[in-house]
Amino acid sequence: MPISNYWRVAREPRYSLTFALPLLAAYEVLAFLLSGQDLAGVRNGADVLLKQAFVAFGGRHGLILFGALLLGGGAWMVVRDWSTKRVEAWVFPVMLLESVLYALAFGLVTGALTSLLLPGLTLIAPATDLSIQAPLSWSLATQLMISLGAGIYEELLFRVLLVSGLALFGRLVLAWSRTASGIFAVVVGALIFSGFHYIGPYGDSFQLTSFTFRALAGVLFSGLYLLRGFGVTSWTHALYDLLLFVSG
Repeated sequence: MPISNYWRVAREPRYSLTFALPLLAAYEVLAFLLSGQDLAGVRNGADVLLKQAFVAFGGRHGLILFGALLLGGGAWMVVRDWSTKRVEAWVFPVMLLESVLYALAFGLVTGALTSLLLPGLTLIAPATDLSIQAPLSWSLATQLMISLGAGIYEELLFRVLLVSGLALFGRLVLAWSRTASGIFAVVVGALIFSGFHYIGPYGDSFQLTSFTFRALAGVLFSGLYLLRGFGVTSWTHALYDLLLFVSG
């Protein structure tokens, strides 16, 4: 495969979903191993929200259904893609490098945009975190687990399900054009994504600067998801959060 085709094929399921699989596996393993340490049962909020919906619907069977839909649906798309097209191993390290570069630049770009929108307010360092504010007692392993969960479950919830669902609602119910529906979905989805970080027992205290930063981050993640696919977006989000935890 010519290198020039990389920008197209990296978005396809055989690469994008396979690339995201290690994040999911590492998160679930860490969450299981740490369930009796730090704070019992600490998990990423989007993970909890998604699974609780299935548990409320069918109890333990609902949780099994969630796992079957997540892994089975993803595996089906990957296998279907693999069956008709080749897989080039060199694509995956290039995707990782791309994600690292995006993660390194993400905070600077989003912070600059926030400063342009709120020129009279100062964006302090903790407000740039896209995850919940971690208690000082949390270990590095717990912080790593939360970051990985943000990459997988927040992107699944807020980009794949929420933004796609809002865009479909705009087209089918409101009869808007594809462009208008897309803008509506990205903006509303970003506001919901930002507000999500201020609810629950570990939610942050509301600040206009951090809310604006996270809303802009939601817009950028949506754009990245549309342009580069789920895999690169998930890794970018996870690596960005992890960099914040380590540097903080």
